[in-house]
Amino acid sequence: MPKTAPALFRPSSDGAAAGLMTSLAGLLREWLPRQRWFAGKDRPVTDLGLLSMTELYPGCLHLLVHTGQPGHTGPFGVSSPGGVHPAGDCYQLLLGLREHPAPRLSRALLGQAQEGPLAGLTVYDALYDPRSAQLLLERLRHPGAAGPLHFEADPTMRIPAGLAPRLLDAEQSNSSLVYGDEYILKVFRRIQPGVNPDLEVPGALAGQGCGRVPAPVAWFRTTQPFAATLGVLQPFLPDASDGWTLALGALAAGHDFTAQAHELGQATAEVHLALASAFPAGAHDENGRTAAAMTERLDAAARCVPALRPFVPGLRTAFRAVLSCDVGPPAQRVHGDLHLGQVLRAGREWFVIDFEGEPSRPLAERCGTQSPVRDIAGMLRSFDYAARQRRPWRPEWARRCREAYCAGYAGRAGWDPRKKHGLLRAYETDRAVYEVLYEARHRPAWLPVPMAAIERLAVRGD
Repeated sequence: MPKTAPALFRPSSDGAAAGLMTSLAGLLREWLPRQRWFAGKDRPVTDLGLLSMTELYPGCLHLLVHTGQPGHTGPFGVSSPGGVHPAGDCYQLLLGLREHPAPRLSRALLGQAQEGPLAGLTVYDALYDPRSAQLLLERLRHPGAAGPLHFEADPTMRIPAGLAPRLLDAEQSNSSLVYGDEYILKVFRRIQPGVNPDLEVPGALAGQGCGRVPAPVAWFRTTQPFAATLGVLQPFLPDASDGWTLALGALAAGHDFTAQAHELGQATAEVHLALASAFPAGAHDENGRTAAAMTERLDAAARCVPALRPFVPGLRTAFRAVLSCDVGPPAQRVHGDLHLGQVLRAGREWFVIDFEGEPSRPLAERCGTQSPVRDIAGMLRSFDYAARQRRPWRPEWARRCREAYCAGYAGRAGWDPRKKHGLLRAYETDRAVYEVLYEARHRPAWLPVPMAAIERLAVRGD
């Protein structure tokens, strides 16, 4: 049995927080930057604080920790019993404690605590532990509270017991547990105050009768040190394949993908129409604010990625053109980060998932209204990404997919994104700038893919 001292672990105790961080701080400073979902991999963790702690059961702690790094300003400053932390990031951790961890947990280890109340115990990521994962599902099956944590569920849904858990290995900005091929639990890692759109939007779309998005079954949230969504349980589609895998398979086999792209355009339009019905519309005249935000993101990215700087003047022309082009459809709630990896095909149907948006952006921005052209541009960029995975590059494959996707969208939405050329070019440019910054930070070997689009968009204006 794990060696624990429950009396030490009380969220309301300042001394408990300080003591716990004495045990964990060194381990977390080494472990956090190695995680796929950690935002500041290229900078040391200089500030580390405990915001909230709950013992879910003996040997498993739920933590919200604040991290600060030089040159990095997160979305907010937060207060805790230990004082006010400056702007930075908040991360959700579920940590297991054992004297002698099982060999199967070797991938999950943070290390052994050397001092403080956890001295001598081995600390690990509890999501890798099947027992911890099963107990987390039990919390969702039986709604209630554990300290500041609240576990809630759709009362019309019955979640069966005994579903075997497995942690998905795919690179993600969060962590996902699949239970018995029936449900998937997304555990958010980077936490911001408010209702996460990956809970809010699918719930609203379910109310609209939109079958393109799996509806939330259960979720959990916290009230301390602020109200925030921590995780969402949804139906799992075991026989589905994501659009990225399907597109690469078609390319490898030399198959056409236009029929699938056309149907995907139709599915995107259906989701947009349901979103427009579920949420209030934005203003028609947001182009000035949009152009300013795009230019600001370009300048920030150019400061971080030197290869981008020679193209900045040409890219700015795409954003300035927004001020004089057709305003396009009214702003509304959108997906915010749509690409081939965010759609699933089960049988002959497309489903849209992961409505969280870009986790690096403030939650208020991700929950705001934007042009639906943003989602369309994200998918068009994704076709280009897929085409460039093969040698030689297949530009005609991406072009045919673009045409088919836009045609499918136009057939359902009632307006054609291809006729919003200036607006579409601006959003594609903005997306490519985001991709350059992302690849430079996380996958430098992929940087030539968005840089090829940057050169095209800046020099030729296509």
